[in-house]
Amino acid sequence: MTKRKKGAKNIEKYISSRIPELTEAIRSIRETLLANLILIGEIPAETFHEERRNQALINRFSELGLLNTSIDEKYNGFGILPGTQGDQNILLVAHSDTVYSEKRDHALSISPQEIVGPGVADNSLGVAALATLPDIFKLLDIKLKNNLILMSSASSLGRGNIEGLKFFLENNDLPISAGLCVEGIELGRVSHVSMGMLRGEIVVKIPSEKEWSGFGNESAIMTLNEVINKINEIPVPRRPRSSIVLGRIEGGTEFNKKAIKAKLGFEVRSESAEAVEEIGFLLEEAIAEVKSKTKDHISLDIFAKRKPGGIPFTHPLVRSARIILEELEVSPRYEPSTSELAGLIDSGIPALTIGLTNSTRMELETEQIELEPVFGGLAQLVTLILAIDGGYADEH
Repeated sequence: MTKRKKGAKNIEKYISSRIPELTEAIRSIRETLLANLILIGEIPAETFHEERRNQALINRFSELGLLNTSIDEKYNGFGILPGTQGDQNILLVAHSDTVYSEKRDHALSISPQEIVGPGVADNSLGVAALATLPDIFKLLDIKLKNNLILMSSASSLGRGNIEGLKFFLENNDLPISAGLCVEGIELGRVSHVSMGMLRGEIVVKIPSEKEWSGFGNESAIMTLNEVINKINEIPVPRRPRSSIVLGRIEGGTEFNKKAIKAKLGFEVRSESAEAVEEIGFLLEEAIAEVKSKTKDHISLDIFAKRKPGGIPFTHPLVRSARIILEELEVSPRYEPSTSELAGLIDSGIPALTIGLTNSTRMELETEQIELEPVFGGLAQLVTLILAIDGGYADEH
């Protein structure tokens, strides 16, 4: 029989005594949470355009009496909840950007069961959780030993390449003992490792109709289809786990006009850095082959990279998250991440990504989250912060 690590039983006792009371207490400030969600979520925050959203957040932080409320050069928003000792810092980060343009109507629709609106799941709820935590701590008279840094990170998604968080970690001189990345969905997510990743776009351009000559130039879409067929022939290993995600495709303007430009957004993921590099090489070869046959202009733009890494499943931080979810009667899902978690891992900071609620539908035109699970999701977050602050999630 495997002997339990010393302290594992204490973690379970510590957590189980707090979850029920926390969930009910947090439910009592429902209106505060919803007010913060509306404040945050109805401000457009497309990647590279997050300043207004983060300014509203730090204004809220200032009202709550947080210290060092500020926006840095990358438009990250900050507030610090000071601890009684303050020797160490816990970093809580939620990315502020969404995929939705400011041209979209960002009004949120709230009913007793759900909240609907662009970006509400990814990641307005995560940022609203940061704005609500000081009220939760005040309500429960929680005083941490460590400082709690609340950070709404900018330039995270797509071409943003988590630049906001990376800028902070490269220029910050505060000692950070642990980090938590907060996402709106899904409750039960426990990401403790980061996948190796390449993210980029393949763009096909062909001459306009007046300039068109030669074989194989019927349409940029047809050429891009040839590229996709070649990508599907690339051998992708099952061990280490690897995949090529073809996530977005664009091309053409009219039914009766030849498409002179087409674009494919993709992501290569693997547990192995070597596998990522090999698949990336084969991707370049596939493009070169199609280009040689069609004579079309095909470009490959890699704008984001990640190295695999993380903390082990047996780490006390992972164990604490698992016990909390079991207490909430939620099944943990150990999903690798390619987002902010990677930046913390690269900086040697033990960290997790967690979700706050569930969604029954996620569509490009809008997003939806369930309201009731949010209270348990926030109880999970608070309890995990308390476990870190109390040393229960410390590897040593």
